[in-house]
Amino acid sequence: MNTASASAPAQSRWLTDDEQHVWRAYLHATTLLEDHLDRQLQRDAGMPHIYYGLLVGLAEAPGRQLRMTELAMNAKITRSRLSHAVARLEKNGWVRREDCPSDKRGQFAVLTDEGAEVLRRTAPGHVAAVRQAFFERLSPEQQQALGEIMQIVAEGLQPNEAGADLPWLR
Repeated sequence: MNTASASAPAQSRWLTDDEQHVWRAYLHATTLLEDHLDRQLQRDAGMPHIYYGLLVGLAEAPGRQLRMTELAMNAKITRSRLSHAVARLEKNGWVRREDCPSDKRGQFAVLTDEGAEVLRRTAPGHVAAVRQAFFERLSPEQQQALGEIMQIVAEGLQPNEAGADLPWLR
């Protein structure tokens, strides 16, 4: 028996019209939201949204530093993409890398004072953009429901078993 056909579903279960509407609305909104936030951060700080998230992750970490693998996991990006982003942040003077004393192959990303200052200046405008584009459009009940829904989706997509195909493991 062909293993490809053995593991394939017997019949495709297409989205209903209502499911298709929800799915497309989700894709449309998340694409527009990410673009909106990216443009705001490019305009105000000269960085894409992903870089801002990396700086926030470092600012919230003990000692303003994280192992590169942990930073990739928190940002949900590949190690390659993280390495490229950290190189750009280093070039700007916002992050520096330090070798891990307990692991010769490991490195820490460390938020510099200059990076913390950029974050301090940029955060108010970014929070205002998030509030205006997202939270002010939803009632408190909608916010709570959406948070619960996204948590369920995220938990379903982040398996805990060894060998899981997750971006930060690539």
